[in-house]
Amino acid sequence: MRARVAVLVSGGGTNLQALLDAVASGILHSGEIVLVVSSRPDAYALTRAQDAGIEALTVTKADGEQALIEALEIRDIDLIVLAGYLTILSGKLVRRYENRIVNVHPSLIPAFCGKGFYGLRPHEEALKRGVKVTGATVHLVNEIPDGGKILAQKAVDVLPGDTPEILQKRVMVEAEWVLLPRAVETLSAGIAKEKSE
Repeated sequence: MRARVAVLVSGGGTNLQALLDAVASGILHSGEIVLVVSSRPDAYALTRAQDAGIEALTVTKADGEQALIEALEIRDIDLIVLAGYLTILSGKLVRRYENRIVNVHPSLIPAFCGKGFYGLRPHEEALKRGVKVTGATVHLVNEIPDGGKILAQKAVDVLPGDTPEILQKRVMVEAEWVLLPRAVETLSAGIAKEKSE
């Protein structure tokens, strides 16, 4: 019995693609991605989901979080993965899925994180501060943006001549796309074990 996974997205879905690739390669085998929810109807991640034969929905801020909760509950979702999802979840949803929501953040938390630190901003700040090493963090989600328990981190070198865009790509390839599938597999395996007992 596998964990039923929902992936929440807002944009291109590169982290979703990393998860889909991990399913194809067998890295992610204890969890089944059954739903992709986008906060934006034009997100390319929805196309990625449909191409992979996964149900894809749009639930905008205007639809309200209750619509999202209902979509998750109707499908018996066990684990929620935030993969570039740009809407902050309420305490109600976080409590409903306590220790069952995971996020990937493009920095080594506690550096360059918290409200407003998404997209290129963590990389811009890393370059501005002159750090030699940045990276990515996978963490559980609580009510504080980027404040939940850290599950995994991976360092990535900052190189001379880096722009925020170049650094963002390196952090994705070397850290985010490596860490997130592994963390989702670990959490899914635990959930699958619970479900089979």
